[in-house]
Amino acid sequence: MKKQLTTDVIVSGQGETRQQAFAAALSQIQPTLLKNNQKVLLRIEPQDVKVLSAEEKERTEKFLFFFLPRKRQQYRVKLEVTVNLTYIDVEQVDFQR
Repeated sequence: MKKQLTTDVIVSGQGETRQQAFAAALSQIQPTLLKNNQKVLLRIEPQDVKVLSAEEKERTEKFLFFFLPRKRQQYRVKLEVTVNLTYIDVEQVDFQR
């Protein structure tokens, strides 16, 4: 009844720091996996992380278009994560009537 599967998931995230961008991307693993299948997931273990793209954008903000300029960064990452899934296949469970 309990089975294991290894699969690849592509996720992306963005944030004001590099850590926030990676955390946002990694938090998208579970919703992506749940959207793709109807199995009951027991455990999701990331095995490998591969960076497909990493971008940094910098912009300058100014108060009233002239005063107090400051630079703001925005980071975006796109990751390919190899995950090991432990799941229960509910199609194989016999329900009594």
